[in-house]
Amino acid sequence: MQIPANFLIKKAAYINSGTWAKKAMKEAKHFGEVVEIASSSDANYTFYPQVPNNVPADVDYLHLTSNNTIYGTELRVDPDVNVPLISDMSSDIMSRPVDVSKYTAIYAGAQKNLSMAGVTVIIVKDDMLGKAPREIPTMLDYRTHVEKGSMFNTPPVVPIYTLMENLRWLKANGGVEAADKRAHERAEVLYAEIDRNKLFKGTVEEASRSLMNICFVMNDEYAELEKPFLEFATERGMVGVKGHRSVGGFRASCYNAQTMEGVNALVKAMQDFEAQH
Repeated sequence: MQIPANFLIKKAAYINSGTWAKKAMKEAKHFGEVVEIASSSDANYTFYPQVPNNVPADVDYLHLTSNNTIYGTELRVDPDVNVPLISDMSSDIMSRPVDVSKYTAIYAGAQKNLSMAGVTVIIVKDDMLGKAPREIPTMLDYRTHVEKGSMFNTPPVVPIYTLMENLRWLKANGGVEAADKRAHERAEVLYAEIDRNKLFKGTVEEASRSLMNICFVMNDEYAELEKPFLEFATERGMVGVKGHRSVGGFRASCYNAQTMEGVNALVKAMQDFEAQH
């Protein structure tokens, strides 16, 4: 809600790439006209929509959600567009180098790659603030937090401290360049097994596969093995393998903290389960 409250004057363009993008569009409609300029909803979000080179010049901004945790798609580049660009990077921020200069604003809930729930990171160009022709509630106005150095209200100390420690850890382990390399390595191993294993299949077109949330399902002829595999994984000490309740299947979240050992353990479980069936 803060994004359209601060930046939407008349009309904004949105890319509909999944559940979180749809939610952002819904909130924006409270403040002005929303134009959906690209969508993969008709394909059940099995790919990331192509970002148009020429966005209508009369929109105030283009909004995208870079990674889709539920469907497992990701836009892992910084697009060149002809209007102000705003991105929700909640689930892949700090997993790759980002050309911040291409964005008017980047916002991210910290609970995936940065910290625990309770703190949000905002990167915003100062010259874009204060243009919306409305009275913005104090807490929703980005100018409030800029002017007060993010200390307008009592800050959530533990999430901020955790964020600091996590950034120190990231820096000590090679920064975002190294995080990007590790993300590719983890994903390549797991996607290779999904493609090889007779029991499983991916749910996303190869070019759009997320490195953060790797989603897959049972092949149709083995659909009855979904629950047994989840139980098999649980017996091996694995948690969080079940897909989002809205889509089912499986999801392996490979955020920055995930280790290659964890990925290899899941791959081994998939191989052993295949051997039994």
